[in-house]
Amino acid sequence: MGRQKGEAARTKARPSSSSLAASLVPSGAAAVGFGGFVGSSRLDASLASVDASPDIDGEVSQYLKRLGRKDPTTKLKALASLSALLKQKSAKEVLAIVPQWTFEYKKLLLDYNREVRRATHETMTNLIHVVGRDLALHLKSLMGPWWFSQFDPVYEVSQAAKRSLQVAFPAEEKRLDALLLCTNEVFMYLEDNLKLTHQIMSDKAVALDELQEMHQQVISSSLQALATLLDVVVCLHFERPGFENISSEPKHASKARATATSYAEKLFSIHKCYLDFLKSQSPAIRSATYSVLTSYIKNIPHAFNEGNMKVLGTAILGAFQEKDPACHSSMWEAILLFSRKFPDSWTTVNVQKTVLNRIWNFLRNGCFGSQQVSYPALILFLDSVPPTAIVGEKFFLEFFQNLWAGRNPLHSSNKYLFLAFKECFLWGLQNASRYFQGLDAVDNFRRTLVDKILLKILWHDYLLFVIPRNEERDGSGKSQDSYGGSSLPFHKEAMKTLDFNDPLGYVQNFGKCIIEILSGIVSLEPDLLLVFCSTFEENCLDIFQRPEDRESPVSVQHIIKFLLLADQYAVQKGETWPLKRVMGPMLAKSFQLIKTLDSPDTVRLIVLAASVFGPRKIVRELVGAESSSYGCQLNERNEERDLEQFLQVFKDIFIPWCLQKNSYSSGARLDLLLALLDDHCFAEQWNSIITHATSLEQIGAGPATEDTSYISLLALLLEKIKEETRKRKGRTDFDHRQGSHPDHWHHELLDSAAVAIARSCPPFGTSHVRFLCCLLAFIAASTLLVVPFNPDFKGWPGHVPDRVISGAGLASNPQAVGAVVNAVVGGSLEDDQTSFVTRTTLILIFEEVFMKLLAFTMDSNFAWIKDTCSSLILEKQDAMPGYKTSVDLLARAHFALEVLDGTFFHLKTLSDESGLVPGILAAIFLLKWECSLAAVLNDELDDESMNNTKARSAFGESVYSLRCKMNNQFMKSLSINTRKRLGDILIQSIRCAVSKEEELDTDKFTSLSCSWMLEVLESLSQDQVEEQTFLDQFLSKSTLWPLWVVPDNSNGKRSATLTIESVSINVSGILYASKKNKFVALSDKLISELGINRIVAGCVSHHQTPSKDSIEELLTSQYLYPRAWLAAELLCTWKWQGGSASSTFLPLLTAYAKSVYYSPEDSLLDSIVDILLEGALVHGGNGEMSSVHACATSYDDLEIMEEPYLRALVALFTTLYEENLWGKEKATLHFKLLLNKLIIGETLNSNCLRIFPPIMTVLIRPLSIVSDESRGNVLSDSAEGNYIHDTVEDWLQRTLSFPPLSAWQTEGDMEDLFQLVISCYPVRPKGGVQELIAGRNISSVERDLLLQLFRKQRHVAGASLAANKLPNVQMLLSELIVVAVGYCWTEFDEDDWEFVLYRMRCWIESAVVMMEEVAENVNDATTNSSNSDNLELALRNVEHSVLVQNPSPIKLARNALVAFSMFCRLLGCQKIEDADISNPLRTERWDLIKDKVLEGILRLFFSTGAAEAIASSSCYEASSIVALARLDHPHFWELVASSVVESSPHARDKAIKSVELWGLSKGPISSLYAILFSSKPVPSMQFAAYVLLSSEPVSHLAFVREDASSFLEGNITDNQDSSRYMSLEDNVRLREEISYMLEKSPSEILEMDFLAPDRVNMFLAWSLLLSHLLCLPSSSPAREILVQYVQDSVNSAILDCFFQHIPLELFMAPNLKKRDAELPAGVSDVATAANHAITTNSVLFFVESLWPVTPEKMASFAGAIVGLMLRILPAYVRGWFSNIRDRSTSYAIESFTKAWCSPPLITNELTQIKKASFSDDNFSVSVSKSANEVVATYTKDETGMDLVIHLPASYPLRPVDVDCTRSLGISELKRRKWIMSMMLFIRNQNGALAEAIRIWKSNFDKEFEGVEECPICYSVIHTANHSLPRLACKTCKHKFHSACLYKWFSTSHKSTCPLCQSPF
Repeated sequence: MGRQKGEAARTKARPSSSSLAASLVPSGAAAVGFGGFVGSSRLDASLASVDASPDIDGEVSQYLKRLGRKDPTTKLKALASLSALLKQKSAKEVLAIVPQWTFEYKKLLLDYNREVRRATHETMTNLIHVVGRDLALHLKSLMGPWWFSQFDPVYEVSQAAKRSLQVAFPAEEKRLDALLLCTNEVFMYLEDNLKLTHQIMSDKAVALDELQEMHQQVISSSLQALATLLDVVVCLHFERPGFENISSEPKHASKARATATSYAEKLFSIHKCYLDFLKSQSPAIRSATYSVLTSYIKNIPHAFNEGNMKVLGTAILGAFQEKDPACHSSMWEAILLFSRKFPDSWTTVNVQKTVLNRIWNFLRNGCFGSQQVSYPALILFLDSVPPTAIVGEKFFLEFFQNLWAGRNPLHSSNKYLFLAFKECFLWGLQNASRYFQGLDAVDNFRRTLVDKILLKILWHDYLLFVIPRNEERDGSGKSQDSYGGSSLPFHKEAMKTLDFNDPLGYVQNFGKCIIEILSGIVSLEPDLLLVFCSTFEENCLDIFQRPEDRESPVSVQHIIKFLLLADQYAVQKGETWPLKRVMGPMLAKSFQLIKTLDSPDTVRLIVLAASVFGPRKIVRELVGAESSSYGCQLNERNEERDLEQFLQVFKDIFIPWCLQKNSYSSGARLDLLLALLDDHCFAEQWNSIITHATSLEQIGAGPATEDTSYISLLALLLEKIKEETRKRKGRTDFDHRQGSHPDHWHHELLDSAAVAIARSCPPFGTSHVRFLCCLLAFIAASTLLVVPFNPDFKGWPGHVPDRVISGAGLASNPQAVGAVVNAVVGGSLEDDQTSFVTRTTLILIFEEVFMKLLAFTMDSNFAWIKDTCSSLILEKQDAMPGYKTSVDLLARAHFALEVLDGTFFHLKTLSDESGLVPGILAAIFLLKWECSLAAVLNDELDDESMNNTKARSAFGESVYSLRCKMNNQFMKSLSINTRKRLGDILIQSIRCAVSKEEELDTDKFTSLSCSWMLEVLESLSQDQVEEQTFLDQFLSKSTLWPLWVVPDNSNGKRSATLTIESVSINVSGILYASKKNKFVALSDKLISELGINRIVAGCVSHHQTPSKDSIEELLTSQYLYPRAWLAAELLCTWKWQGGSASSTFLPLLTAYAKSVYYSPEDSLLDSIVDILLEGALVHGGNGEMSSVHACATSYDDLEIMEEPYLRALVALFTTLYEENLWGKEKATLHFKLLLNKLIIGETLNSNCLRIFPPIMTVLIRPLSIVSDESRGNVLSDSAEGNYIHDTVEDWLQRTLSFPPLSAWQTEGDMEDLFQLVISCYPVRPKGGVQELIAGRNISSVERDLLLQLFRKQRHVAGASLAANKLPNVQMLLSELIVVAVGYCWTEFDEDDWEFVLYRMRCWIESAVVMMEEVAENVNDATTNSSNSDNLELALRNVEHSVLVQNPSPIKLARNALVAFSMFCRLLGCQKIEDADISNPLRTERWDLIKDKVLEGILRLFFSTGAAEAIASSSCYEASSIVALARLDHPHFWELVASSVVESSPHARDKAIKSVELWGLSKGPISSLYAILFSSKPVPSMQFAAYVLLSSEPVSHLAFVREDASSFLEGNITDNQDSSRYMSLEDNVRLREEISYMLEKSPSEILEMDFLAPDRVNMFLAWSLLLSHLLCLPSSSPAREILVQYVQDSVNSAILDCFFQHIPLELFMAPNLKKRDAELPAGVSDVATAANHAITTNSVLFFVESLWPVTPEKMASFAGAIVGLMLRILPAYVRGWFSNIRDRSTSYAIESFTKAWCSPPLITNELTQIKKASFSDDNFSVSVSKSANEVVATYTKDETGMDLVIHLPASYPLRPVDVDCTRSLGISELKRRKWIMSMMLFIRNQNGALAEAIRIWKSNFDKEFEGVEECPICYSVIHTANHSLPRLACKTCKHKFHSACLYKWFSTSHKSTCPLCQSPF
């Protein structure tokens, strides 16, 4: 009744709609339903039929009517509304509706829906709140259903009913009075309910299952209400349930009692003692029936008489057949009460059959799941059974046997079973006299129970129960001693183990049950225990004598766990029987046997007994039988005498036995030795143990001493003590105990033993090695394993078998020695600094460790390590001890390392020992570094060093493991002096390594050195101040470092001085490879790891990583350790191995200046500038100065500067001003500073003049106002602006006073001033290199002066200029021309332009001649090397060929290209603008000159490409040499590439022809591919090569080889040899350069890095091919052949490589499935790229923006290529897609295509089809864009058909569908064939669908024209290559397509005709 039904339970007769439900009910009974029945008769008809009273509110009446609906939702809404409405009404208004509410209330209480019933009671509560006491008028009609509802099976409903009753009657007395007053009405209501049947309650609108559940609820609730009513009304007032607090008898009690008794007797008779209800299938009804019967037994016992006693006795006493646990509680209550109340009823039933058999079955089945209820009732049942009804002994035996049979070890309720078993067993023993007469009979019965139940059932099953063992077994089957490292002597640990292995507590409860039974037996009759004790002893002796390897479920573990439980449940309660009667006698009898056995378990049993009962008590029991040997029996009454005898027994018996040689039980015997330590004689006992162990062997006396095991046992014992001490630490209950502190265990013999072993020499004695091996495994120290020496030893496992393997390998096991002192010294864990020795001994041990490690370290192959070790010898050591061999050193080192591994935390306590701790730790660091260095530099070591290194590498692994344990936290916990001294040692060692290791690879060594320094800083620096101190020490001055700037901290200020006395300015190339620069490389590495702020700025802050809260602190923190000199040093060095100032340092410096660490007040950058400027001014006159370039200074221009300080200063200025870190204010400051230094008095400072021009090229930009074409020439009005202009004009005036350049005889200051003028007129790019403009605005005066200077050179130029041999004259003129064109072009006349173009062309031609000569030299070198096998010589020849001895032509050509670029821009602008006809740039003759110049530039481009192509034909290295040569002049080649891109087709054509006529081994196409796929690419040149290859006149030559051109242009004739058509690949091949990229294995590419050059080149090759296919006509032979090549030769899996870059997983997200969904940035770029490529038919934009290559750009490029492939090669992509087997991948690709590619593709296809002109009256096409369909109609004569072509949403991944909707005059066979042909044409078409439809139409036309179809494919036109059948069989004359025939030959493996089988 409590559950809701779903839709499945509804039928047509059970509608869910309330209105429909109402319509199904007859009108006369609309308001009644099944609820109208209460009992066997219907309620008052007047109530059911009359309408609402006129006094009832209409709205209330409406809600009351709705309560009669069948729909629960309607009822709930009506009840809620009614509740709300009642709160608004008065009591009088509500009282009027109570009669009708009573009627509805009774119905609603029987509703199936629980929520309806709950809401009914809540409404009742609200009604009572309003009506109050006036409800009394209707109480009798309400009380019956009200009381009934208190027992609703749903808790929420019953509680709601109780609350409503409590609201009506708040006091208990009132509630009872109301119930007693209405007793008669309640009984009537319940009587009627109990008479209800399914038929009476039937309602056709209710499902049958619901009806049955409703009936069961009514009956069960009514029975419960009846039982409770009887208890309340009939019983005594103080026994009434729920009314216990009522003290007096209510006034209506007697009348109600009489009424209740009368009705109860009546009901008992009517319902036949309720026995029919006991047979119900409902557990709720049966349970309620038991409750009713119980109530009758208590309250109306006279109802049970002789007439019904037998029936009731059988039903109640035989109720054990009840299997439902829900009934058992009430069942037991009824049985127990009936048995006590009517004991004679047992005589009326067949006890064995009716009662006993059923209860035995009940017990065997575990009480059918009601253990928690039934087991506690068993003892009550035994007490209630009449003794005369059973046979005592048989009954109890069967009872316990069946009870035990019902146990379940895996059930959590077993504790109730054991408790019941114990109680019942003891009850049986105690109440034996009830069943037996006489003492003998009682005693026999008790012994029978003990023997047959306790021993043969409980104890027997306990021993046989499989208890999880705590130990494992070795290979021999012997058990390992697993308690060696635990605290078993303190038996609480064993109890934890027991609990862990017994999670459900079965064993615990089992043993507890036995122990408590035994305790009960001792209390009742102690002699009964003798039976158990005898059996216990026999079992134990049998277990002890049984071999351990014999498989048996019984083991000592059972006895051990029994003893633990006895301690917990008996001994701790003060009971003595476990020792005196059970364990004591057993151990006394078996002690001699145990001593002879080698069994850990038996010894462990004694250990546990000693822990439980105490050492003296257990010894008294053990040696009681042998006490005569010791004078007298141990007497516990004489304490002093007992203690003396206990000590004597301990020394004479237990110490010799427990310290015997190693065996399987050694660990357990040592546990026993510890367990027998007594607090009263602890010191004497410990002294005896140590004396006995150490006196039997001379420890460290010499090598190869006698093979004994006492030291090993002693070590094992100490480990156990240490472990136990650690566990006791902090436990207050052990603080007073002896042995709880390390001081208790100190002994002078331990000190001497430890020192002796520490100083021992190899070969080590066997006993020493065994001693140390047992200590290796600290965690599992109970085990001992001896293994032969292994040089690859990496440490012991966590758990080692407790066994000894004798062998000669012991004497040579040096790594085993390392654990000798671990047990004695301790300290392998941070919280384990327990030591059994004194501080003096500790120091001696560590000194030995240090000397052994130091000796091994000094044997290194590396000189820097040896030098460092020489400084580590302690002051008190005169000399290092000499060792014989490296093996000896290695053995000692292993010893020292193992000792250190277990004790290094003790180093903290020795920080005061000068040099000891830093020396040991430094040795560890050095050994670890040596190992890492050897691992990296293996290839560079000689053979001898390699062998030595291999021998040390295994040891290095152990050192690395130890270093990992010595983590940074440990290092920083050392004292400050220790860390400082250690840092000094390690930093000096790194500096020594950098200076001394000259032959090692610089990059590798620098990286390692950096990692070492970082390790030092991370390990030893507690804060940033300490870090800066270590950095100062590391960067301090040495003989080789620094080279340019030296730190000067002498005066307390952190300043710097210049030092270049011994440095030649002209050796920068040498310095690059010098060993001195290793310091610079290392500093650069440190800066890249730690940052500028920590290394250069020396920033000290409390926050390592700045947060928002710490930014202000960072900005205000002091920079205590600035190192501007270090930045200057790196900038002056410029290049070093693995980096440079421009590529690594300056970007970091820029990032720092932009970060939160930098503040404007910081003077670091100014300090760097000051240092560099000082150096430049001092040394500016040294070295040859390079010319100033008019374009903005780049790092490429800085490469040719020779003066280090100037180069560094210009680079720094360039970076700071370009990044806008400094502005005009700083530039003005520096300009004035230089200007002041330019003239000193009246003398011109030559050095300042020489450095001014390159600096001015940088400063001029921020000093000037950027040109703005919209504003014209506007000058700054500021004083600074006028000052600068005046200065520049003054310089121009001075320059005009110089003679013309052609007349110069010397250069000197004239050249410097000339360059200074040029530096004031920068030319800057606008939007790229191809567009250069003037960099600043100038005044008209400046422009006039500049033009005068230019024309002064033009007027005297010519032969005189050419004759001038001064090196810089031509360069100055070229720079002047660039400046003049950029700033004075508006004033140029034709003569000026003629002069400019003439000079430009001359300089470019000079560069062309030089580059062509290079290409010819490379051609000659490779040709000559092809005849030689000397590759090295060939590479040298190539390198010599590309070497440019004089770079002047390139520099001049670079300036010419700059001027030409500006000229072309101006020329283009003038053509567009409507300029005056007199403008000189309007002359058309400039176009011819422009093409001439462009032709020369193209020849430059082809020349360098040809050189690389020729070199690549030789080898990869040769091509790399050529490609690298271009990187020397990157700006020049960028200018060339930009001009190439802008060149005209005419110029390109002429350049190509000239290169072809040149006659080199590689032509122009190969040159372009060499540049495109260059090994050392220049991005701008790659793009230029791509543009040329993808456009005319190059593109038609760029793909197919020349020998295949005939196949692209000519037609195939019938008489040609058929073999030529067998394979298209054999006839047409792509150029090798492009085919190599296209045919690359996809699997090889998939494994490449995403940015690998080969992958990028493959992308470029595909984009070239696709672009070329787009340019070809759709039906051209060239296109078909290329497409066929792709189909046949290129693996379609290449698409996997493209989709690798596309984030497909993001396209699978639900929110991205819609086309208009917002995409993440990366996904959006890819989707946009694909869409853009499809709509524009081009990927040029993505190629142009590809460089520099990034993952995002590659992803966009991949998307564009995929889009273009879908557009051009749909069938090719479809074939690849159909082969994908991964569903998720396939779905993702389809989702991507459907969303972003298919829509524009489908639109494009349908548009092309619509625009296509098929020009035939017989054929028509119609397009439906909304449906993505094309209808093709073909009619011929009287035949015709309509074919519908449907494009899928994911076109072209999914194939196009073709269907015939109409056919006329065409056979079915032909119709299917034509549909199939259309489908094949469309699906095989790699191109537009319009072309496929056109070809299909042509196929039809040919067929109607009578052209014979191919017998293989049944088509006239081939579906793939669109050829006709031409190859005819000579026998049958049938013609075939060449492709079909080739496929036939290939698959059939024969060359016969497919039709006639004759040879073809």
